[in-house]
Parts: sequence; structure tokens; C-alpha cells
Amino acid sequence: MPEAFRLPSWATEIVARYESGAAGQFILHGNVADRMLLRLADGPKLGRLNDYLLDVLLPRFQVVLSYDPGFGLRVERGRELFAEWPALKELGELPALPLPAIRAVARFLQYARNLRAVGAKPVSVAVVLRDAQLYVPVLPQTLNHELSAIASLIRTWGSDTTLAAQGQAVFLIADRLHHLHPLVAANPRAAEIEIPLPDGGELAGALQVLAPECPKALAGVTDFPRVAARLAGTSIAALEAFLRRRNHAGDNLDDADLGELRKALVERDAGELIDFVEPDRTLDDVIGLDGVKTRLRQDLELWKQDEIAAMPMGYLFCGPVGTGKTYLAECLAGEAGVPVVTLRNFRDRWVGSTEANLEKIFALLHALGRCIVFIDEADQALGRRASGSGDSGVSSRVYSMIAAEMSNTRNRGKILWVLASSRPDLIEVDLKRPGRIDVKVPIFPTATAAEGMILLAALCKRRGIPLDEAAKNELLPLVPCWLTPGAAEALAVKAYRLTKTGTPLAANALRASLQGYLPPVDPAIIRAQMQLAAEEATDAEFVPPEVWKYLED
Repeated sequence: MPEAFRLPSWATEIVARYESGAAGQFILHGNVADRMLLRLADGPKLGRLNDYLLDVLLPRFQVVLSYDPGFGLRVERGRELFAEWPALKELGELPALPLPAIRAVARFLQYARNLRAVGAKPVSVAVVLRDAQLYVPVLPQTLNHELSAIASLIRTWGSDTTLAAQGQAVFLIADRLHHLHPLVAANPRAAEIEIPLPDGGELAGALQVLAPECPKALAGVTDFPRVAARLAGTSIAALEAFLRRRNHAGDNLDDADLGELRKALVERDAGELIDFVEPDRTLDDVIGLDGVKTRLRQDLELWKQDEIAAMPMGYLFCGPVGTGKTYLAECLAGEAGVPVVTLRNFRDRWVGSTEANLEKIFALLHALGRCIVFIDEADQALGRRASGSGDSGVSSRVYSMIAAEMSNTRNRGKILWVLASSRPDLIEVDLKRPGRIDVKVPIFPTATAAEGMILLAALCKRRGIPLDEAAKNELLPLVPCWLTPGAAEALAVKAYRLTKTGTPLAANALRASLQGYLPPVDPAIIRAQMQLAAEEATDAEFVPPEVWKYLED
């Protein structure tokens, strides 16, 4: 097939399953509300998923019926053939309510089969059920006759192995698979097809289509594939809306805007489910941790060389509170030159919504290309294998979905999972096993006063209050042992404040801060969390001798 008419992978899968007779019913979910790039004989254009089905996948079907709660049952193609249906007079006006509409479709499908059975001219029929989650939704197990009847009819169609042989096809379109009634969603005979966010080729094609319509916004832009690669993870609909606004304002798309544009479009599409960060730090900004930084840089160099077989699936950064685990993750992403995605409020109180939110997040991650997924407080965020009685099993389902995604070997070299926790012992063992988390990096407070002074001096210098060597040596006895970066940051901020409120000399300000220092966290807690981190380490070289000595005393 020429490149201009090549189908995306999800459409190719539909064709293969239908023509082989493996499936006649298809559940389309995921990026179903987006604009689609339609590559047609008269040139590419943008349309809806409904247009894609009619113009690209279903042009040979003589009758195409569609249903949604807003417009009811409609005949999209083949009105003359549909009008020959004898039961149409009995039916009268096409029904708008779900159950009568689904029953009418079932009768017409049987009528088309009967035509074949008696040797009459056969009629090929396709049915498109849009917004299926609205009339066959997942609900708590309550008696609902109408919902059960609709789900039963649709399941019956999906279970029919002769749909393709009869020249019939049924498409259910839903935003998320977990929003559908389990009788429909879990039907093993129906083909579940996820429509992903557009890849680089589709985004480049969309830009080409939009160029004549948005000449001001895309003035001077000729390398559409390069721009599309920078915008991976965005939807065509969001990109089109942005370009039309830019064009209306007379502003062209600048190359420097692409990073911020992608962040804005991705976060808009994802709602409040994620934070999308383009890091501006590197591992050079991490003070200390030389051995850890060497190991991480080696892995990133392998990543850049596409040696993905040598890449870990994920990292666990563990250590006491305030040791800079989140900061290290951001610096790691900046060093790699990839975006960081952090999970936010994906849990919901409605049945099926939490799982549907995770579906959406995973679809976004797959579209981004290379990225780092950072999960802070992983001991709380990742759920449990055995959930409590109060959450209807949501926690265990979240656990299962995340565990499956983390161990998907197709993600190696594409999605790098980074977990952070001060209580790694509370993370389920299966989630931090090799194959999901291959490298567990302990992060400790400064082991000596000299290390603490290096940290304090660097943080003071960043705030414009540098310390000379004499001041460092003089203040060294005041520096506490086992100083965390968080506590050091607080000391540096206090010293900076004192330089602005009556103690102008940096050395005197820091001295005053150190003399009044009280540990922000109980040292016993810090020690216990250090013990946990040391026990989790995957490499003995990650644990300095001073730490082992301290923990053994």
C-alpha cells in the first residue's frame, strides 16, 4: 500500500481480524474523540472517528447504521436498501431510546441474514454505536432490566462467530474500556482495539492539512516531521485548536515555543491526571552522590545509543525524608533530555473511573516516546495487592494495572519508571522486583561534617552569599552530622534571610543559623529510614562505609 494511504496500526488490526473471520465486533476506546487524519484518494483531510469509519474502513458496506443517545438511530448510508425492510413500516419513526434502538438494529441484522439464507441479493451491514459508555455503562451490581437487556444483545452480536461471513460488522465506541458494562467489555469474542494518540506521521500529516488553513501560524514552517516529533503526546484536536487561535491572532509558531506548547497541550488533554515537566536541571546540579551519578550517567549513555537491552526498566530512589529524591529524579530526566510525567489525581470515587483514568494515562505515556514516569511517595500511591474492604477492590485493581504496565517489556527503553519513597518496605515486593524496578538507589544524608559543609556552601553560593575557605574551616565544627539536603536548604534560606535583615556577612549569618539549629526530623526516624534504604540497595557500592558503620553501632 502506498505510504499516502497506509492505515494506522489500530485500523490494520481491525481489517486483519475482520477479513480472517477472527472477530466481527470491535470495541474502540482510547483517543476516540480526537480528530483523525483521513488519507483519501482526493487528498488528506481531518475528520472525526465516525468519518474515518465511513470513508476509510467501511466504504464497501451497503448499509451503515449508527446510534447515539443524542440523535438516536440513524441510517448513515444505504437509505434505499434500508427502506426495503418490511418491518420498517411497523417500526415507524426510528427509535431514539437505547433499548428500542438496539432491538431494531438486532431485527435488521437478522433480516439481512435471512436474505442470504433464502438466496436473495445479500446486504452488507455495519453498525456503529457511539458513546456506548452512556447506555451500557459499568454500574454497581444492581438489578437494571433495561441495561441488562442492552448488554445482553450487544454481547450476543459479539459472540457470533459468523458476523464477518454474513457481511456484518459492529463497532462500539467508548472513551475508556473500563467505562463499559463487563458483559460487553469482557466478551472474549469481541475485539478490543485501543486507538492511541497520533504518532509523528499522523501529526505531520495534520500539520500539512492545516498549513493552508493557518498560513500565519505556520508561516515559515516546512519541516513538518521535525515539528511533529517535538509535539509527540499531543492530540490533533488540541493542536488544531491552538494553531487556529494563533492564526487568528496573526502569531506564527516559533521553534522556541514547541516545548511549552507540548506541555500545555498534553496537560490539557490529560486533564488533572498528570503533571508534565520539561526539566531544566541536569545531574551536574546534584551536590554529592558521585557514585550514584556515575551509574545513572552510564545508563543514560546506553539509552542515547539505543542500547535498550542494557537499560533498567525502572529505579527506586529510597532514603530518609529530605534527601532530595524528587530533585534527583528531575535532574535525571534533564540529563536524559526527556520529559517527566508525574501521576496526580487519577483515583476517583465513581465505579470504573479510576481504572479508566489509568487507561488514559498509559495511552499518553505510550504516545510520548521516551519519557520518565516519576511516582513520589510510591508506598502510598501504587495501591496494594489485597485491598481493604472500604474501596470495593479499587486499590488492588490499580496495583494490578500499574504492575502489568511496569513489567511490559515493550516499554523498555521508552518508559523509565522512577519511584521514590522513604518507606520502601511498604511497597509491595512484586512492584519492586527485577523486571519492574531493576536498580534501587539509596540516598543518605551527609556522612561527615566536611560533606555537610560542601552542601551548605553550594546552597549558600546559589543564593548569592558565597563562603571563602577560611569561613568554611571556621564553621566546620558547627555542621551537624547526617545533614539532609532539605535541612541544609532550610539553613541556607535562613542564612540568606539574616543577610537581608541585619547580618550582612555570609559567614556570620550561617554561624547564627547553625548555632540555633534543631533537626527538623527526629534523628531516630532518620536512622531507621537509612537502615531501610541500605537494606534495599541493589549494589553494595551505593552504601558508603560510613553509613554501614553508623548503622551497625
